[in-house]
Amino acid sequence: MRKERFGTLSSGRPVERFTLDGGDRLRVAVLTYGGIIQAIETPDAAGRMAGVALGFDTLDGYLERSPYFGALVGRYANRIGGAAFTLDGTVRDLAPNVPPDTLHGGWQGFDKRIWDAEPGGDGSLALSYVSPDGEEGYPGTLSVRVVYTVNPQGELRIEYRATTDAPTVLNLTNHSYFNLAGAGNGDVLDHVVTIDADHYLPEDDRQIPTGEVAPVAGTPFDFTRARRIGERIGADHPQLRIGKGYDHCWVFNDGDGVRARVEEPVSGRSLEVLTTEPGVQFYTGNMLGSDGTPYAPHAALCLETQHFPDSPNRPEFPSTVLRPGEEFVSVTTYRFGTVA
Repeated sequence: MRKERFGTLSSGRPVERFTLDGGDRLRVAVLTYGGIIQAIETPDAAGRMAGVALGFDTLDGYLERSPYFGALVGRYANRIGGAAFTLDGTVRDLAPNVPPDTLHGGWQGFDKRIWDAEPGGDGSLALSYVSPDGEEGYPGTLSVRVVYTVNPQGELRIEYRATTDAPTVLNLTNHSYFNLAGAGNGDVLDHVVTIDADHYLPEDDRQIPTGEVAPVAGTPFDFTRARRIGERIGADHPQLRIGKGYDHCWVFNDGDGVRARVEEPVSGRSLEVLTTEPGVQFYTGNMLGSDGTPYAPHAALCLETQHFPDSPNRPEFPSTVLRPGEEFVSVTTYRFGTVA
C-alpha cells in the first residue's frame, strides 16, 4: 500500500491518499477527505489498464465542485423529505441542503469530513469518524468505521460498521461514478445493465419516494434482463422526465449473489455488485456538466447500494433506525472483470 500527501485544507489539516494494490486486476486510490475513492484502475479484455471512476487529480476539485465523486455518504444517503423526521415522538430537523429537503447527509455530510486512516496488514484500509450528537441535525454520537479491501480477484469490498449512544437513523453508501470504457471516454449509454429487481420506487417531482413500490414489468425500468442504458432512457415516461433519466431506487428481489451487473461492449470490462442492502440507487449521471465538472451528461453511472430514500418518514419501508446496543453492519462488493 502506498501513502502520499494529496493536499492540505485551509485549516492546515493534511489530506492523504492511500493506494490499495490488487496486482494486475485492480488498483484503488482512497482519500482521507470524505473517504473518497479517487481512482479505480482495472484492465480491459486485452489487459490494458485504465481508470474507470470519475474523479479529480487535485483536492481543489473536490472542495469546489464535486457531485459526490467516489464519496462516503452519510449520515443518511439519498433524500429525506421536508428535511425532518420523527423518532420516538420527537421531531428532528435536518439541514435543508436541497430545499426543502435534505440530501446525502446535509451541508457538511460524511463526504466533507476528514477520516482517520489505519492501513491493515491484509492490504485493507480502515477509515473511522465520530459524528457528534446534533451534527447536521441528526441525534446521537455516532461512531463509524469503514473498511476498504482490494483483492487479487479484482474485488473492492466495502464494509460499514457503526454504533450510537442515542436512537438515530443511518443509511451509508459509496457514491462512485463508473464508466467502464474509461473515465472521460464518452458516455455510458451503450453500457449494458442487469438489475435483480422486479420493483422500483417512483418519485414525486422533488425526487422523494411516493410510497409506492411499483413493478418494473412493461416499463423502461425493467432491467431484469440485460438492456442498454440508452435503449429507453429517452422514453416518454413521467418518472424519466422527473430525473432527466434514471435516478431511482430499485428494490432487490429476495436472495443474495450478484444483484447488479454492468458490461461495456467495446472494452469488454464488466462490473458486478453484491450487497447486504435491500436496494440500489441507479443514477445515470443526468446532471453532470451542469455543476462545473468537466464531464458531460451520462458520462458515468452510479450503483449506490443502500436502504430506501425517506425511510424515516415511511414506516412501510425497511427501518433505518439504529439504537444504543445495536451495531449497524453493511457490506458491498464491486467485482471488476471482463466479459467471457
